[in-house]
Amino acid sequence: MSSTEFQIEQGLIRKLEELKYIYRPDIRDKTTLENNFRNKFEALNRVRLTDAEFARLRDEIINADVFQTAKTLREYGYFQREDSTPLHYMLVNLKDWCKNDFEVINQLRINTDSSYHRYDVILLINGLPLVQIELKTLGINPRRAMEQIVEYRNDPGNGYTNTLLCFIQLFIISNRAQTWYFANNQIQHFAFNADERFLPIYQWADKTNSKITHLDDFAETFLAKCTLGQMISRYMVLVASEQKLMIMRPYQIYAVKAIVDCIHQNRGNGYIWHTTGSGKTLTSFKASTLLKDNPDIEKCLFVVDRKDLDRQTREEFNRFQEGCVEENTNTETLVSRLLSEDYADKVIVTTIQKLGLALDETSKKAQQHKEKGKKTYKERLAPLRDKRIVIIFDECHRSQFGDNHKAIKAFFPRAQLFGFTGTPIFDDNTSYKKIDGTVGSYRTTKDIFEKQLHAYTITHAIDDRNVLRFHIDYFKPETNPLGRDGKGIDSKPKKAKVKPNQTLTQGAVVDAILAKHDAATNQRRFNAVLATASINDAISYYRLFKEIQSERRAEDADYAPLNIVCVFSPPANGDKDVKQLQEDLPQEKADNQQEPEQKKAALQEIVTGYNTHYDTSHSVSEFDRYYQDVQQRIKNQQYPNSDLPHKHKIDITIVVDMLLTGFDSKYLNTLYVDKNLKHHGLIQAFSRTNRVLNDTKPYGNILDFRGQNQAVDEAIALFSGEDAGRSREIWLVDPAPTVIEKYEQAVAGIEHFLTERNVVAEPKGVYNLKGDTARIEFVNRFKEVQRLKTRLDQYTDLDEEQKQRIDTILPEDDLRSLRGAYLETAQRLKQQQGKTGEQTSEAQEAIEQLDFEFVLFSSALIDYDYIMGLIARFSQDKPSKKTMSRDQLINLLGASSNLMDEREDIIEYIKGLEAGQGLSEQKIRDGYQAFKTRKAHNEIIALAERHGLDRDALQNFVDGILDRMIFDGEQLSDLFETLELSWKVRSKAEVKLMNELVPFLKKQAGGREISGLAAYE
Repeated sequence: MSSTEFQIEQGLIRKLEELKYIYRPDIRDKTTLENNFRNKFEALNRVRLTDAEFARLRDEIINADVFQTAKTLREYGYFQREDSTPLHYMLVNLKDWCKNDFEVINQLRINTDSSYHRYDVILLINGLPLVQIELKTLGINPRRAMEQIVEYRNDPGNGYTNTLLCFIQLFIISNRAQTWYFANNQIQHFAFNADERFLPIYQWADKTNSKITHLDDFAETFLAKCTLGQMISRYMVLVASEQKLMIMRPYQIYAVKAIVDCIHQNRGNGYIWHTTGSGKTLTSFKASTLLKDNPDIEKCLFVVDRKDLDRQTREEFNRFQEGCVEENTNTETLVSRLLSEDYADKVIVTTIQKLGLALDETSKKAQQHKEKGKKTYKERLAPLRDKRIVIIFDECHRSQFGDNHKAIKAFFPRAQLFGFTGTPIFDDNTSYKKIDGTVGSYRTTKDIFEKQLHAYTITHAIDDRNVLRFHIDYFKPETNPLGRDGKGIDSKPKKAKVKPNQTLTQGAVVDAILAKHDAATNQRRFNAVLATASINDAISYYRLFKEIQSERRAEDADYAPLNIVCVFSPPANGDKDVKQLQEDLPQEKADNQQEPEQKKAALQEIVTGYNTHYDTSHSVSEFDRYYQDVQQRIKNQQYPNSDLPHKHKIDITIVVDMLLTGFDSKYLNTLYVDKNLKHHGLIQAFSRTNRVLNDTKPYGNILDFRGQNQAVDEAIALFSGEDAGRSREIWLVDPAPTVIEKYEQAVAGIEHFLTERNVVAEPKGVYNLKGDTARIEFVNRFKEVQRLKTRLDQYTDLDEEQKQRIDTILPEDDLRSLRGAYLETAQRLKQQQGKTGEQTSEAQEAIEQLDFEFVLFSSALIDYDYIMGLIARFSQDKPSKKTMSRDQLINLLGASSNLMDEREDIIEYIKGLEAGQGLSEQKIRDGYQAFKTRKAHNEIIALAERHGLDRDALQNFVDGILDRMIFDGEQLSDLFETLELSWKVRSKAEVKLMNELVPFLKKQAGGREISGLAAYE
């Protein structure tokens, strides 16, 4: 450990001692760790265990399953002693976490013969290691630091799977100036891959959302004993359906505390202003579950205002805790559950319409009950009137201003009402009047819910990188907007500006979308929504896209049409579900009053087209199934993905009101706007695009066809919270000229760097760099070049001059060559990571800190199918405009991280083909598979010869692993049995073989996980 890191560690230990932690320098290995836990366990449970009993208890609670150990930690346990008497025990004081023993240890080392990993600082609660703190001296990239922890966990002898370290709940990373925290997890939730490297990692903050990043300040506010106990016991969520651990973000915790305190002190109502995309459902779930154990509260109702949100919220709640809320299939079910005294019915998710109907004495159902002499729902609910009820309203900017809310408030006089909203109603954006005598005034969120309990605005969220900034392209057509009549473009284009709220022809909009969509969505990696002003407009757009794309396909056989779907609600016609759905779809509700049969026929046409394309069987009569299918496809984009071809994905969804609020998808990045939006409606719609994924999605894209600059500025000013002065700077991406300037400087920096190293300032110069230090600098410099290029590639408002300048700065061929050089260099350095010993060089330490961000170098176009198609074209006699030469194909493969594991094989296969052979794509595919099989077999033969093993035995061993995707260590030993080696020599021989066999097996597995192999990596 370097002296600086040692100083940081000693400083942290002193700070923790000030916070009344007991420093235990005597605990440095597995034995002393277990002995200390035994003492704490016996003291807490007032018991003395025999050595055999403790060993059995220890073995029972240690489990490699992170989720199971998290449950074990939080539950009462049962243990049968040697004399058959039962022992009901706690591992920690579950009744009062503050009363546990809090200790700090450092430089713990476990299994020293097989691991060089030491654990910097670990916090023990009642002797169990629950928090691991890793300290760094270099400027750390948090993702790389997380990746290191993942690597430690996969390393043989690490202790996370076979010792008390399996109880680790939280990881903390700090270089003293910057500190992050994140939850431990199962390996499937705690791994890195080429597509998605973003994992939930947070910085602590105070109630005003000001960051607390310095390690001393973090320790003072986060690691104080009772605070840490609460973080683990109250503010972590165990997601049963996914076997996943979640830790809450600071603002979520402050919101929950504010609600709970308000209820505990009976201080009336309040609302939480947490921006869209900030995880309001998790916050409300945690608030609800904490209230579940409050004996003073009779019921906790979580109320949403749409049927689809009812289902979505219920599914989310049950995702956090399986079976915690049931479906209220009708009002009768809701009323029965409200009257139930069952603990499982204490928290209820329902719609405001259903709750309002239960309290409506004038409803058709109420009249029927009266006629039959039965009590109405309202009469049956009378016993609840004087009970303390908590009602939490989701998205309270919408229907909580109507009669339903008024009825609920009147019926439950002792109820405390809480609202969650991402876009509150202020004086400037209200549209509902409150009548008090003869005086009229507008109703705001504050009018309804009295006081703001906590705020986390979109400005905070963008600052924290919890959501993305926006790129807004106010479309300025180069063509005459009147020159398109749904069929052709004016032969003499004229420049035209769009005035605010001036509508382009739909033909011009479609032309613009088709021209810009690939750039906006990173070559269809993501998908888009087109927001239209009416159902008629949506229908017209749907048909126009179909017509224009059909024309283009007829003119160009290589044109790949976008997959266009359309969704709007059908005429209700007495359907209660549709009627309820339309409560928050005002435009669609109004539109369906006019010519409803024509609307229904058009929707049937759209659904039929959908069924044909996606091989489904939806109908308008079961609209909800169709609607859910559309939403799922938008969420399941995951491009590139050979298991889900483009045919099954959605590129653009045409909507009117639907999907513009309350819908989340990381793969939706673009909103096309051909409807007037303002205030909260505008922010809600824009916010569909800004969910964080990874660096291939740098911002949410908005393409506005109505020139709504002023409306956007007003909305930003209104919803910026207290930081209105910096709001535009925070919310919106830099204009293209600024990014181009940064790109030019970054490229010039690469050229200067190469020249300084006495190599030619061209892509080939990278291969001549001497030493790892120079290669590391190239990797870091070129990552920034690629990051800026990725941003520019998705700007839809670049003019021809700007495009030319970008290409001049770094021509496409040079960029592709540099990408290839980067990937080769990065792979070489990546192979050196994790090869540290007791002493490491400065260069090796720098390699350990590298985050290669291969996702930046992936392509939405270059997947297996695409490459096989290009190779087939290369082989055929008649080249098309997509045909590439052999060198171009090789260069294309080398510049993308998509097929890194197979790239060498594909290139070798291409080199063995001749242009003009006339092979079909199927023959190309079959030939490649045969080539791979031969190559793999030859590698097995060579491997067997190098290690003195029988060829057939080794081949059978490998085939068995790949068939079952399970690695069996005993069968590995069987391979060497015929060699009659001593156990020591055999062990070394096995390690030597596995050093070569592991990468071979991983390559053959093609990204699939082989169970049991991680221990040999």
